[in-house]
Amino acid sequence: MPEPTATPATDTAATATPILTPVPTATLIPTVAPSPTPNTIVAAFAKFESGVTVKFEGEFAVISSNAVPNHSSPYFFKTDARYQQYNGTNPSYAQNPNVIYAQTLVFRIPLKPEKATASQPTPLGPIGISINGVPFFNEYAGTNRPLAFEINSFDQYNGHPQMFGMYHYHVEPLYLTAICGRDALLGYLLDGFPVYGPMEGGKLVTNADLDANHGHTHATAEYPGGIYHYHVTSEAPYINGVGFYGKTGSVGAR
Repeated sequence: MPEPTATPATDTAATATPILTPVPTATLIPTVAPSPTPNTIVAAFAKFESGVTVKFEGEFAVISSNAVPNHSSPYFFKTDARYQQYNGTNPSYAQNPNVIYAQTLVFRIPLKPEKATASQPTPLGPIGISINGVPFFNEYAGTNRPLAFEINSFDQYNGHPQMFGMYHYHVEPLYLTAICGRDALLGYLLDGFPVYGPMEGGKLVTNADLDANHGHTHATAEYPGGIYHYHVTSEAPYINGVGFYGKTGSVGAR
């Protein structure tokens, strides 16, 4: 989904001190459970918050979300209790003309992700989902448009809505990393591989630590046996590099 043109900006994402609220726990609704479903997979998908529905159907986790953030934003209508004027630290903040509207998104995420023979490029629009139900988008503001064109429109939590009101993150979701930790599981891309924050082992992750897809493989808290995983970083491509590492699931409207 293309996004509106924004004022050219620097390549540095805004940062802020978020207003913290408790993170609720999602209730998993097993329907047709995969056989077998490792306990580590069930525990990892339990990280999704209430308001995000997670079901197991065959070899997929089916995740339904309205994409509305569970934190305040200047992109809510001013009459909405969740509206909060921008209070971040970016002096060049320039709010885009869009407003947050609820969506009807369904993600089918592989429970047993596999490396793809060739990396499939990420599309415009949702490329994955964060644990609070907000979609992840790639590093582009539109077709062949670098993200620098709209970084200054990110709110104090590093998100904004596109022209149809879908709120999303292109970069580190500051609300989640403040609540859960900068080394925490933040969500999944469409290929089923997890996305973690910018810290690992007490150190800041840089692009030099990651492969061309923007990830690497080793044990994590949720996957002690080891798994390929992505990291958000402060430099482009932020979440994903040349494309998906694994075979992709799907996203659509329910």
